[in-house]
Amino acid sequence: MKRRSLVLAPLAAGAAALALPARAQSTRIAFGYTAVTDFASVFVAAEEGLFKKRNLDVELKFIPLNSTIPAAIQSESLQIGGPTPSVYLQAVDGGLDHVVVAGGGATAKNITGFGLVARAGSGIKSAQDCVGKKIGVPGLGAFLHVSFRGWLKQSGVDYKKVNFIEAAFPQHGDLLRGGSLDAVVTADPFMSRITDSGAGYVASYYSTFLAEGNPTILHAARRDWAQKNAGAVKAFREALVEAAAFMAKPANGDKVRAHIGKYIKVPPEVLARMQISPPLPVLNEKHLEYWVGLMKDQEMLRGTPQLANLIVK
Repeated sequence: MKRRSLVLAPLAAGAAALALPARAQSTRIAFGYTAVTDFASVFVAAEEGLFKKRNLDVELKFIPLNSTIPAAIQSESLQIGGPTPSVYLQAVDGGLDHVVVAGGGATAKNITGFGLVARAGSGIKSAQDCVGKKIGVPGLGAFLHVSFRGWLKQSGVDYKKVNFIEAAFPQHGDLLRGGSLDAVVTADPFMSRITDSGAGYVASYYSTFLAEGNPTILHAARRDWAQKNAGAVKAFREALVEAAAFMAKPANGDKVRAHIGKYIKVPPEVLARMQISPPLPVLNEKHLEYWVGLMKDQEMLRGTPQLANLIVK
């Protein structure tokens, strides 16, 4: 009897274990971001546990140049990344089969957290003053580059007469101080650091010409990954919707800034002055139409993207 009990005991324990509900396995997502507040909803979702409660294991990875994000997604170094709309649309136009799974920040008339910052003593004060100058942008073909060229064209300036040089945000201040660049198209916190140090001054908050409510960042993935992980894509977007609601509550303002500060590494005094781009977690075709029009006007696209086929519902 004792021997029979010893044999049956482990079998009973195994049967009991099988009877327990299986714990769902977390979906691992390496997410790529750049150092701007347009990723605030992702930072909030990560720090407030909104990904974890949906069984998502999201690892945030800093990417210095936005224009390199599509390549990182394609190589599977990232499962989801945050390219600007123009970077994304050029990648798709070039043959990459990537889809939009959610949105980041959005344009707003009251946002003056980015603009044209000229080197102290350069004399740059207007769009016309940019002709023949060397101007740094944080990504050729990215949001700031394309939107700035749109402003130049609107101001009657041929942007082809401006020398654009790609330089990561953290380099902007040093490149101005050293005289390598005449101006930079940059954003906070780097803009505030440059002006506070005296290395440069804001020549134009050109963003006031942009239409409101258009995405500044898209969250994209490979189509095959998104199809295989449809549940995780939906959960990711739902986490950002909840994060946007969290950000909308004034009582959460200090927490939101603290979460942003953790990922973009800024001093508290700079962080306190930074404007936060309004979140736009759910996108539709109309949100991309503006960027397609702007890019077509700048001869950046060879074809016309089928927008309805690019956004995961």
